[in-house]
This record gives sequence, C-alpha cells and structure tokens, in this order.
Amino acid sequence: MLVSERIGQFFLDGESGRDRLEYTEYGGGDRWVVLLHGQLMPRRMCQPLARALAAEGLHVVTLDLLGHGRSDRPADPLGYSMTAFGEQVVALLDHLGAPAAVVGGTSLGANVSLEVAAIAPDRVRGLICEMPVLDNAVEAGIVAFAPLMFAARFLPFTVDGLRRVTKLVPRGIVPFWTGIALDTLGQESASMAAVVHGIFFGRVAPSSKMRKAMTVPALVVGHPADPIHPAADAAMLAAEMPHATFVRAHSILEWRVRPERLNGEAARFALRCWDAPAAGRSRARRTQGSTS
Repeated sequence: MLVSERIGQFFLDGESGRDRLEYTEYGGGDRWVVLLHGQLMPRRMCQPLARALAAEGLHVVTLDLLGHGRSDRPADPLGYSMTAFGEQVVALLDHLGAPAAVVGGTSLGANVSLEVAAIAPDRVRGLICEMPVLDNAVEAGIVAFAPLMFAARFLPFTVDGLRRVTKLVPRGIVPFWTGIALDTLGQESASMAAVVHGIFFGRVAPSSKMRKAMTVPALVVGHPADPIHPAADAAMLAAEMPHATFVRAHSILEWRVRPERLNGEAARFALRCWDAPAAGRSRARRTQGSTS
C-alpha cells in the first residue's frame, strides 16, 4: 500500500539560538505515531517501520532530534540531554497540532520516548521501546561511546575526514541499511562531541521510580547478545511498567532484515492504543518471552 510522505521543519529557541528540526510525515489522520532514531543515526532509519505503520492507517512522523540527521547540529553540549530531546518531541506535537501520540524509538529513541512520558504524560498514548539503555548497559555504553567523544574532541580530523569520504558515496546505489550506516558515519566532529558529552553527563533515562509510575501501555522489544542494549534492560523495563508487553526479538538484526513479525506487533499495539479510550485504557497484557 502506497502512503503519502511529506518533509517538514519547525524551529525552537535553544541554548545556542534558534534551532531548526526536520521531520517526515507518513500517511494521515488523527491516530498519531512518532518514531525516533538511535544515537548519531538519522531519522531515515525509521522509514521502513513508518511506512508499514502508515499502511495500517496510522499517521506516522519521524523526527531528526537536534544534532542528528538533517536537523541543526550546534556544538554546545548544554543543548543536548534526554530531557531536551523529550521537549523537542513535545514541541513537534505542538507544531503538528497533535494532542497526543504513540511515541517510540530505538536505543536513544526508546529512552527519549520514556522521557516524553515522564515530562508530558498526557501527550503519550502509548510507548514502543526497542533496545532501551538502562542500568545494565552503563559499562558497555562507556566503552562504546567514550572513545567517540574523545576522538571528536581531540582528533577532530578523524571524524571530519570520515565524513568527507562517506559523502562521496551516492546513497541511491547502496542497500538501504548500508546507506544508514554511511549517514551515521557522516558526523561533524564538534556536534558529535557535544551530543555524546551532553548525553553522558545528563540522566540517561527516567528513574526506576518514575518508570513504575508510567501507566500508559508499552511495547518493549529486547534483543539477545547485545551488550550495549542488553535484553535484561528491556525485560526490567517491561517488568517495571504496569501495562507493558515484552517481546523478545530473535536477534538485533530481525527488525532490520526480517521485519514482518515485529512490524505486525508494533502495528497491532499502536492500533490498540488508539482504539482504547483515552481514560481507563484496558490493561495491556504482560508476557515473558517472544510473542507471535
């Protein structure tokens, strides 16, 4: 099923001045879904799922958070935090005139979705959290991202040189996920250092106490054998939230290369969130393991 796609932008007053953020809309209607990308990745990574959800009649929006994709990339670390990212999602809803949305994302996007539920619970109809980064991921996250921050700060020519090389590869001639990898590698050293610095020294996610108080339905997807996004974090989040469903992916690649099962889970979940009354929503079922 073909769905309409429209690119838009809006502006926010930030720490470094007036910042521009870019987004893409898929489909239409009043059943809103906002999808958010992983750290340093572009919103285009959400395109396959966005198209699948829009084909089910949902109005899907993918957003490049500040410092990512085609949005502005200020070099001030004070402009970057999970709370700031969550506020950008709320500002997007305001810009679109959307009273509420199902909000979801991958890795960074999952944590930002939780942040939106913490700061603006009345704007969240449901949560889709793939690979949340919580307590069990701290050490692996430091090992993975601290070298990137130091390289961007003290060896900027390595980051900027890689950006110049990746820009030479036309995205239309490479497979989709290869293009996403090239986009992710195409960072600006100053903004990349600022993004990682801001995330490192802010809160990574709402506290466990705050997560336990979130009563919106949630679909939590965890992967085996992924130290940066351990399945234990996803299972813990699903256990903490009173109306959560846990789905175990077969691997970190399942939603990338064989997305049908998880696309179906996400579509059914989002539609249930919108079919249920806004107040007194039915309790989402809780599972321990894979659902089909």
